[in-house]
Amino acid sequence: MKERILKILRTEQTVVSGESLSAMLGVSRVSVWKHIAKLREHGYHIVANAKGYRLSEEIDALFPWEFPKRAFQIHFFPETGSTMDIARDLARKGCPDFTVVIAERQTKGRGRLKRVWHSADGGLYFTVVTRPLLPPVHSFRVCFAASVALAETLRTLYKIDAGVKWPNDILVDGRKLSGMLSEMEAEADRVAYIAIGIGINVNNDPCVYEADAVSISQLLGRKVSRKRLLTCFLDLFETKLHSQALDNIVTEWKRRTITLDRAVKIVTVKETLEGVARDIDLTGALVLELDDGTTRNVVYGDCFLKNQ
Repeated sequence: MKERILKILRTEQTVVSGESLSAMLGVSRVSVWKHIAKLREHGYHIVANAKGYRLSEEIDALFPWEFPKRAFQIHFFPETGSTMDIARDLARKGCPDFTVVIAERQTKGRGRLKRVWHSADGGLYFTVVTRPLLPPVHSFRVCFAASVALAETLRTLYKIDAGVKWPNDILVDGRKLSGMLSEMEAEADRVAYIAIGIGINVNNDPCVYEADAVSISQLLGRKVSRKRLLTCFLDLFETKLHSQALDNIVTEWKRRTITLDRAVKIVTVKETLEGVARDIDLTGALVLELDDGTTRNVVYGDCFLKNQ
């Protein structure tokens, strides 16, 4: 009902009487009033007077009804500890493929290696639960697909020249725009689910917490719609997951990466390695050439580009 009311107000762009809304929606005027009141509680700028109702100003809202095609898949929270935690619980309870958990704010947002991901107002924080028909050894393809889809989305919507840094950060001119975190559970020879947690600096100022970070609004000099960004990303990501493009995702990732053939430092939970990033193997691991000419395949860790 909220979705239908907003659609009417956005389409008319003028005052719509309670009587007209009642007739179009097939509900009583009292019911209309209650739904309007609820929308106003959610922050929508709906002006009410003797003549009816008018949407006076749009807000950058991420409620389920703002995503008509996906409303049944969206779980929105004004504030939560971590979208990854909620997504994990939903996945274990059998939620459908491509369930999305969104939070306006996270109090315990995290990145790789248990680092804190600061989730200030204006950013975009969400986790997508996927259930790909893949063996565990190929699970990395889902993460690579998310990285590629986000880089392509940023270029398409905003002409931002975004690059992918192994394993799945998005950088612009050496500054971090987005980070991703993945969790997987498998059963025997198949993936049960893969949860992809993503934090994107959109209309927030990440420099307060990380000097080498940047947001979309800082790059463009204006605020952008998080709803439009998320909608475009989800559409593209889902297309990549459910098509043969996933078989070629490593090739796509390599075309967009800023990691290969660069001097890097890799930090894992056990050690720190330095060398030149040479390739990605068939499991998604980074092939690192050490100073003595030998190579190491690094499966998991943080990558820092040197000589920037």
